[in-house]
Amino acid sequence: MALLQIYDRLLQFPLFQGMSRDDLEIVAGHTRFGFLKMTAGRQVIHAGDPCTHLYFLINGSLKVESFSDDGRYSVVEQMSSPYILQQESIFGYYQRYTHNFYALTDVNFLMLDKEEVVRLSEDFLVFRLNLMNHLATQAQKLIQAQWRRSPQSLQERVVRFFFLHTLYPAGPKTFHILMERLAEEVNDSRLNVSRVLNRLQTMGLLELHRGRIEIPQVERLLM
Repeated sequence: MALLQIYDRLLQFPLFQGMSRDDLEIVAGHTRFGFLKMTAGRQVIHAGDPCTHLYFLINGSLKVESFSDDGRYSVVEQMSSPYILQQESIFGYYQRYTHNFYALTDVNFLMLDKEEVVRLSEDFLVFRLNLMNHLATQAQKLIQAQWRRSPQSLQERVVRFFFLHTLYPAGPKTFHILMERLAEEVNDSRLNVSRVLNRLQTMGLLELHRGRIEIPQVERLLM
């Protein structure tokens, strides 16, 4: 990839925003980027793989699959470029990916190994601050979630469950979950949960299938 193309691609990502033109030219010209192209349908990352690189999705779309700890339900959603795959996993206690990533379309990535990420953090203050801001924001969101008002109805609990189990709070989501398990998660009966879901289906907010809930636009559940 030509130097100018790398420069333009970097500007899409928050990690590089705010850097001067001179700094970006140095990054583009002196950083060891890897390049990866995958065709639609291929698996890019397996859950449990070591996170040794940052993957910058520069074009195309991904399918992301997340699982409960016991493997009894999962969530599938879509992410489009520009997007960085689990950048918080390159540091910390558990340095492994926790989701499966598949190429939904043909995709292209820029890749940075961990040594290059550390070097960029040492050499460029703005890059270091952007990385710290991302990690701090992730932590703040988790802390704030504990102090939000508790849902006042079963429908609110069901909607909160959907949002707590997505990476991005908008767009289409597919929940592979049995009604009995969803009832356990929201601490109510299967019958009552079924009534709520059928009401939401009547409103056109989701579609019910056997063991599967399709949500065309999850953000509409908050309206």
